Amino acid sequence: MSVALQNGLQQQFETIVKNRRFLHQHPELSFQEQNTSRFIAEQLKVYGLEVYENIGGYGVVAYIRALNPTKTICLRADFDALPIPDEKDVEYKSTVEGVSHACGHDGHTSALLGVAAVLQENKHLLSGDVKLLFQPAEEKPPGGAKAMVEAGVLDDVDYIFGAHLASDLALGKYASRVGATKGSVDAFTIKIFGKGGHGAQPHQTKDSIVIGAQLITQLQQIVSRRIDPIDPAVVTVGSFHSGNAFNVIADTAEIEGTVRTLSAKARAQVETEIRAILDGLKVSSHIDYELNYLNGYPVLINHEAETLVVKSIVEQSFGSDAYETAQQSLTAEDFAYYLEKKPGAYFYVGSHNDSEATKYPHHHPKFDFDERALLNIGDLFLKIVSHYVVEEK
Repeated sequence: MSVALQNGLQQQFETIVKNRRFLHQHPELSFQEQNTSRFIAEQLKVYGLEVYENIGGYGVVAYIRALNPTKTICLRADFDALPIPDEKDVEYKSTVEGVSHACGHDGHTSALLGVAAVLQENKHLLSGDVKLLFQPAEEKPPGGAKAMVEAGVLDDVDYIFGAHLASDLALGKYASRVGATKGSVDAFTIKIFGKGGHGAQPHQTKDSIVIGAQLITQLQQIVSRRIDPIDPAVVTVGSFHSGNAFNVIADTAEIEGTVRTLSAKARAQVETEIRAILDGLKVSSHIDYELNYLNGYPVLINHEAETLVVKSIVEQSFGSDAYETAQQSLTAEDFAYYLEKKPGAYFYVGSHNDSEATKYPHHHPKFDFDERALLNIGDLFLKIVSHYVVEEK
């Protein structure tokens, strides 16, 4: 990587931290990130980038243009927060009650802003364009990535890369993997319509609670008895509501849950099985039902060539022990939509040090990280850019 790029990033560190802490103090929930979006766009304009706002919602797109571009490489950061209170005792604690950056998206955004400043200052080195995507609403389906893809943000892109802080990975470590990396996420709401009545006269009713309990039991048998055991899948019921009196048999019940898989085959099969179970209960229990099934983010599948580029860069730049093969996870990430359209890779950047304050899991009210990890995100982004579109001069 060019010395100018490396030195430029170090010079940006104070600003990167300042931006991160500002964003941390002023979090906004998914699909509500108007002020965050405006802040990002204003920073990019100060740096002199070509900026486009309100793309696919509150998305921001920016370019660093090469004189004679041969290709376009794209880097993405997300910037929405979570409905989680901030329980940290720090000077940059969230000022919004019940809302915090408990997943590191403030860090992703500030790191990419730093990369933007460095690349703009050194755009004479570029042999190709660099496109930056600042994406809203990663945390909430249908997700901001889907809308940005539909808005055409990938039409002129050749490769795309995304980073995520990882509190379970030590500072200075990086991780990724070829192929299926994170799961698909679907959600379902099932309403059961039975017939209510007196608790002493069950024969005159169609007990929605009993039927709901049967349904939950059968849903758990989908994975254990109908899905190939070497094809990971999870069906989780997270909510079951019915009834409001001790002596009344409830006429309705509502069940909510999620489905996670690592393959399109298992994903389709689980949905088919849920519908079949409901149709069977309708006949056997003499009830009716309503199913709302939401297909959320697809499986995140890293492309082999681009993932191996990341691996090679990490090992050559930071040592062979700096890279780890990431474990597959059934948590989801809407970066998957980008990888369905263009070759690229999604990778993790270690963010914990020896302090317990940096080891809380993502989505914990005390989540925090070593801010030097933001330099590591920026450094790897710049090295990836250098691999594809930088000419040494």
